[in-house]
Amino acid sequence: MSRIAEWRNTVDDPPIAKAIFNDVRLSWLWLLIRLYVGYSWITAGIEKAESPAWTVTGTALKGFWAGAVAVPANGHAPITFDWYRSFLTFMLDSGSYVWFSKLIVFGEVAIGLGMIVGAFVGVAAFFGAIMNWNFMMAGSASVNPVLFALAVVLILAWKTAGYIGVDRFLLPLLGTPWRPGIVFVKGEAAKPVVAGGGGQKVSIE
Repeated sequence: MSRIAEWRNTVDDPPIAKAIFNDVRLSWLWLLIRLYVGYSWITAGIEKAESPAWTVTGTALKGFWAGAVAVPANGHAPITFDWYRSFLTFMLDSGSYVWFSKLIVFGEVAIGLGMIVGAFVGVAAFFGAIMNWNFMMAGSASVNPVLFALAVVLILAWKTAGYIGVDRFLLPLLGTPWRPGIVFVKGEAAKPVVAGGGGQKVSIE
């Protein structure tokens, strides 16, 4: 295959990206980031879980949405995009805050646990980023921009981010949608999925 044809078919990652996102020797860095992100999520979720306004009536979320969609006479509205304001208005009018508040509480606790124990870190980071994005779209900054940025980095490092954690065993066992793990593949075909070959780099792709 010629150089041009090879370039058109596959663009290789730079060495620094391979070192950062594929080398398990940097998993201690992801552990520190995971613990910070996980602690932030789980404390926020537990705090909400102790409030009936989040777990029963949903009035806390209703008040947050109502404040977000309000357009003040002077100054700037919390929401910049009209389509997102229309979406939250629909959620308010349909009373969706009652069940959605429970989903938020469960999601925050689940994301926090996943981060701390290192289970399905890429998936947890993805849903965490979605929640951060929605909070920011509704006009709430707080720590959301920081958590969103860290979530994106953890998504990129999904293969090694949970190596010091449950993912070290889960990923080789379950694999990915494009490469089944040893639970689903029998015999010699299961061997290529095993992570951490040689204690240096993961072989899950």
